[in-house]
Amino acid sequence: MKGLFYAFLILLGAVLLGLLAYQDPGYVLISRGQSTVEMTLSLFVSAIVLGFILLYFLIRLVVRSWHVPANLRRWRKLRRRRKARHASNRGLIELAEGNWRRAERALIKHVKESDTPLLNYLSAARAAQKQHAHERRDHYLSLAHHSAPGADVAVGLTQAELQLAHGQLEQSLASLMHLQSLAPHHPHVLYLLMQLYEQLHSWSDLQALLPQLDKYKVLEETEHNQLSKKVYLNLLQMNRHRAETLNKIWQQLPRDLRQDQALIEEYARDLIDLAQHDAAETVLREAIKRDYNNELVRLYGLASSTTPERQLQQAEHWLKGRENNANLLLALGRLARRCDLWGKARSYLEASLGNHELAETYRELGQLLDKLNEREQAADCYRKGLLLLSV
Repeated sequence: MKGLFYAFLILLGAVLLGLLAYQDPGYVLISRGQSTVEMTLSLFVSAIVLGFILLYFLIRLVVRSWHVPANLRRWRKLRRRRKARHASNRGLIELAEGNWRRAERALIKHVKESDTPLLNYLSAARAAQKQHAHERRDHYLSLAHHSAPGADVAVGLTQAELQLAHGQLEQSLASLMHLQSLAPHHPHVLYLLMQLYEQLHSWSDLQALLPQLDKYKVLEETEHNQLSKKVYLNLLQMNRHRAETLNKIWQQLPRDLRQDQALIEEYARDLIDLAQHDAAETVLREAIKRDYNNELVRLYGLASSTTPERQLQQAEHWLKGRENNANLLLALGRLARRCDLWGKARSYLEASLGNHELAETYRELGQLLDKLNEREQAADCYRKGLLLLSV
């Protein structure tokens, strides 16, 4: 549009000049010494305009010729960058498609001309990792660090991820400890630490990490609760033979986890194994009152508290509406036997077997019958219990 406008102006000027020349061509005399030049005014003006145009294009040609080397260098640079961009895109596509060797070659082919050398080196490190070329992987990571000195966290995260994926747990731990000193609250650093501690079964370290995982929203609430449960369950199992540590861990549990039946079951079972029966009875009684559970009831029958009569009375309260519950009847049989109520214990155990045959119920009844000197019936109970175990 602009060119058309200029062409119109030139055409208009030429028409006006032609009209003026037609009406009065004018006269121009140029004299210098003995030489003179005569011409019409219109020819003189035309010569000046033409001379100006020629001079303009001559100057432009000289200027362009002067900048030819720089323009050539710029063109070559742009061409190399285009090739580097194409190679990078090709490499990323190959990486996404799982063609590790071709991806690595494409990513480093023109990396020096690439606009994103950091991305190229990090992606090439991933491709090398997939080929189990760990020396090349580490070399690319080193080049990535030198290509972008301010990207320590990005390079370190990639390095830690790749080490973790390859099972280089000690190296990954060292990388993550360094990263944590650089970015202590970085969510992905915390996430990788979580994965590492879980693989190492370092439950104490993971327990210490839980508050940060929650504070910086590294996990969804459901995932965080599941991880917390797993951590404390493993800590309880690891310390099942150390009463003081076991109780300390239980006190550290968040309030909602203290109501989790799997954790209650583990804690109560460990207390019973450590002969802390009164503590086990208290924990189980409160849990069963809150939410009845057959396994907790079975454990309640194994808790030999110092007040078995009160235990029996409490368990008999739960019997209402559960008269045919084999687990509750087994627990009642055990508690009645502990109170030396032989007849009641026998009735409860036989009622339990009448509803559902369990090997441990046959064993309890056999022991009771032995106590009552009914040897043949006791032996029959033991035999039936063993048969159930062998099935």
